[in-house]
Amino acid sequence: MNRLEVDFCVVGGGPAGLTLALLLARSGTRVAVVEKAKSLDREYRGEILQPGALALLDELGVWPGIRQRGGYQLSRFRLVDRGRVLMNIDYRALPAPFDFLFSVPQRHVIEELHKACLGQENLSVLEGASVHSLIFDGSRVTGVIRGSGERAGEVRAHCVVAADGRYSKVRKLADIAYDRIEAFEHDVLWFKLPAHERAVHDVQVFRDAGSPALLHDSYPGRLQIGWTLPHRGYRQLAARGIEHVKEQIARAVPPYADLVHEEITSLNDMTLLDVFAGTARTWARDGLVLIGDSAHTHGPIGAQGVNLAIQDAVCAHPVLMKSLRAGDPSTAALGEFERLRRPAIEKVIALQSRQAKAMLSTGRITNALRPVLARALAHTPVYRKVLDQIAFGDRQVRIHSELLVA
Repeated sequence: MNRLEVDFCVVGGGPAGLTLALLLARSGTRVAVVEKAKSLDREYRGEILQPGALALLDELGVWPGIRQRGGYQLSRFRLVDRGRVLMNIDYRALPAPFDFLFSVPQRHVIEELHKACLGQENLSVLEGASVHSLIFDGSRVTGVIRGSGERAGEVRAHCVVAADGRYSKVRKLADIAYDRIEAFEHDVLWFKLPAHERAVHDVQVFRDAGSPALLHDSYPGRLQIGWTLPHRGYRQLAARGIEHVKEQIARAVPPYADLVHEEITSLNDMTLLDVFAGTARTWARDGLVLIGDSAHTHGPIGAQGVNLAIQDAVCAHPVLMKSLRAGDPSTAALGEFERLRRPAIEKVIALQSRQAKAMLSTGRITNALRPVLARALAHTPVYRKVLDQIAFGDRQVRIHSELLVA
């Protein structure tokens, strides 16, 4: 079995893992990224970048390349109810240069981060084999075994970082409990349609007949639609067949009903997102730290997933560097990341829950109150506070450039 010794082993080659690996490598440490996929040609979710993430990606030097690969600059987040704009959150009220949302295939983000990582001589990207087990020295995690049989290999490290998503295998192997929070009443069926001349030019929660939908332009030349359905109600819905599902979606988005009928030919043309929030009970143990969806999971409202992942990586970077320099991979040392980050994450979970209830819930009283509350919010200081939280998250998160040597 081949063996690689590094300072940090990052499991997961998504936005969180690659951002952290790049920062650690630029700080002069030896880093290995373990990614189960053999190539970047895989399915991704999450296409909206908020201003806070754009600023961090720009400071990392990867934003120009991401933008050049193609995407759409969107200026507003809107709640549209039967043709009436109830809420119009205008990102142009924010300070330049990042006074917009950016819709971009997540693959473009990962490709630029991946390219930057490959440019670091002290960083190895190990693709095509998943983590099979963790290596322990007593209670401390000291590495991982990737692959199996003749392809198995060891990666030994001062610290292992789990950045392998909402269903994190590393989290399970470390026997870290996860608390799933059923904070949402809906799941989401995602699909794309050709936009033609019907692009929305912003991010919308669109309400008409039937269940609400989430809409935004998707590069290149597509419209991303997320049709909401009752939580855990997909199996019953699907049992009635594709034509019934298409009729329900067409009722919900009348401007695109013809495209729904023309473009969706089977249930396989759509992807079900099981919407829930949740957090691991602890984000660190001796020799191991969890970041991104491995540590906390969020719903799609407010387009927070990729942005929180990037901020997690930036926040974890100085904690890990301090741990390495002190030779201290203890839970106490690595747990500083959770102490710094969990309060901001809990705010996001609470805000998303309120947003989902306000924008997606149905009922006579709710429908009557929604326009009144939306108008009131637009004329209070709360409006700007909500915009800042959605757009920037925790403004104290910053890249510690003093730690970078390359």
